[in-house]
Order: sequence, then structure tokens, then C-alpha cells
Amino acid sequence: MALFLPDLAGRPARPRGQRRAGVKVALVCAYDWTRPGGVRAHVSHLADHLACDHEVRIFAPASARPGAGGSADDKRLVPLGRAVGVPYNRSVAPVALSPLAARRVIRALTEFSPHVVHVHEPLAPMVSMAAAALGPRPVVGTFHAWAPSQRLYRLAAPVARRVAQRLDARIAVSPSAQQFASDGLGLPVGAFRVVPNGVDAASFAAAAPFPDLIDPERPLLLFVGRLEPRKGLDVAIRAFLRLRSLLPRVRLCVVGDGPGRAPAERMIPPSIRPDIRFAGPVSAEDLPRYHASADIFISPATSGESFGIVLLEAMAAGLPVVASDIPGYRTVLKDGEQGRLVPPGDAFTLADTLATLLANPALCRAMAAEGRRTAAGYAWPAVGRRILDVYQAVLRPPR
Repeated sequence: MALFLPDLAGRPARPRGQRRAGVKVALVCAYDWTRPGGVRAHVSHLADHLACDHEVRIFAPASARPGAGGSADDKRLVPLGRAVGVPYNRSVAPVALSPLAARRVIRALTEFSPHVVHVHEPLAPMVSMAAAALGPRPVVGTFHAWAPSQRLYRLAAPVARRVAQRLDARIAVSPSAQQFASDGLGLPVGAFRVVPNGVDAASFAAAAPFPDLIDPERPLLLFVGRLEPRKGLDVAIRAFLRLRSLLPRVRLCVVGDGPGRAPAERMIPPSIRPDIRFAGPVSAEDLPRYHASADIFISPATSGESFGIVLLEAMAAGLPVVASDIPGYRTVLKDGEQGRLVPPGDAFTLADTLATLLANPALCRAMAAEGRRTAAGYAWPAVGRRILDVYQAVLRPPR
């Protein structure tokens, strides 16, 4: 049976008066849908964008049972069993390791019968790798990861390369992720098309601040991320303590949770604890409001970041950014334009850079304006069109 190929990006490509037909898109996520994370957030936002015109299902592990509230009750979700934490890249990846999860995803994809399967982290066990290796085609794979070492990639290269070669299209979220996948798998760089992560620029630009966080006389720094070693919260705390000796009225807000919270709290002298707020995990609706309440965004991650989505969210909110000079962050931030890049792990330089920006409001405003312009190029309408172009290419019959 011939497949009618709709114009996925919404451009007119059918007789006048004909009803527009969307396609069925299966989004496969390697990571626990009920736990926050960058890849999970990207897949969720992509699903939101696609759902306006297409039928979308999300296939992912889910440790929380339906009825528990939150993401466990996402109506688009096809849950595929529990996930376990696997240490990787100075973080913990919540993936499904049971062979049953692999069987479940293949069965569920077959029942859904999608026009295109889009697998995120196609080499991650078991859900994504099974979908990439054995699922219905065409299959698009997005490679999100970057790490200082390619040891695991190279150990698995003989099998991983065959899986990657089965993909009908390969996306990398940044040039660093592209190079990492290319080197680790022994495939040409040109085998991966760079399509960045998207940002909900409108929500961050329009958010209202929390009134209790606003104080023009007491500038507020914002840190957002999982509280684990590679995110650099300890560096942020050390920098804040040094900055307080120069600017005693500065404050810090930390959004996120994880094993690094308790050690970070122990670093803080009792006398200044009232000026540091640990907000914990917050909802997607409240996150932009924390940005709207802040004056400068800091992200002193030490490694392992393939892309700077947290930087783009801050830029969309109109915040100047001070971040570590690491490959994934250099993708979106140019030193001296949207903010400043500082050496990873260097709390002294981070503190001194923040002091310089806080003393120069005009420079902060200029960086904020440039950041908004940069974030607009990563907004979902622009990024979504590029992903739909990839779908269109793999759905088009060969000539």
C-alpha cells in the first residue's frame, strides 16, 4: 500500500480543500520518564510541539506507576517497566536493564504502527537500543551525549556501529556530540546532522517573578540543575562565599535536587544561610518564574555537558550568564557576548567575574539583550521545523 506523505512542516503540498493528514510519530526515550533530566525534557517538549499536527506516543521506562501523579500520568506515555540507576559520565543514568523492556518496546511499537520512530540515545540500554536495532523503520536517532572519555563507546563499537548504521537518519544535538559519536563509532562526521535542542523561549520570556525573591538592593544569582558532582554546585558555593566578602548583600537560589544537596548545605556558614535558598525540584511552570526573579545565571558544570539548554533558558529569560568554558556550553555562549565563560572548577575566577558583572549593569543589560536574540534561534518553532525536515527526508520514497 502506498503511503501518503503529508508535508510535515505544514507547508501547502496537497490539493486545495484536502484535509491535512498528520503522521504517527513514536518518540523513544532511554531514561526514566518519571525522573527529571535533559533528554527527558527535550523529548517532552518535542512531543508537545509535534502534537499540534501529528499523533505522538512516548515510549520510555517509568518507575512510578500510573495514578501516582505527575509525569507518570502523561497520557502520551507507553510505560515500559522500571529503571535502575547506572553510573555514567559522573552522573547516574536511570535506564531499563531488563530484557523484558526490550521485548515490550518492540511489541508496543509494532502495535502503534508509527510512520516514523525517533529514538533518543539509540545506544543506551535497553529500550532505546532495542528500538533502534529491531524496531519498525524508518528510524531516526538523536545522539545527546558528550563525555571526556570514549572508553565505553569504543568497547561497544562493533555492536554499536551496526545499530547506528541501521538508522535512517542520525542527529547530534551539538558539534561536540557529533564529534563524540563520530569518533566513538568510527563513522564520518557527516553521517550526523546537527539539530540542537529546543527551548521554550516564550515561556521564559513572559514569566512573572516571585515577589518574595525580588529585592533591587540584593542581587540574586540562580543555579539550576541536578545536584551531582559534574554540575559544579560545590564550585558555585565556594564562589558565592568569596563573592559575599566583596558584596555582602548578594543572594543565591539553587533549583534542583540530588545527592549533592546535603554536602553543599554543610559548606554554608550559619550566618549566611538565610541568603541561600534551596528550592528543590520545581515544576515546569514555576521554573521560568525563578529565572524572572534572578539577576545573573550561573552554571559552573565541570564536564559531561553536550549542550547548554540551561544557558539558553536563562538567555530566553533575559539573564546574563556566567558558565564554565566546556565544549557543550561553547556551542551556545560566546565569551563576552551573552555572558562570560570561566575555567571549569575555578571558584575564584567565577566569583571575580560575577563581581565585575554586578558592578556593571549596562554590560549586564547588553549581554541579556544578546542572549534573548540567541535564544530565539533555538525556540521550538525553529528547531521543530528542522526535525520535521528530517522526518520528511526519511519518509520520502527513494527515487
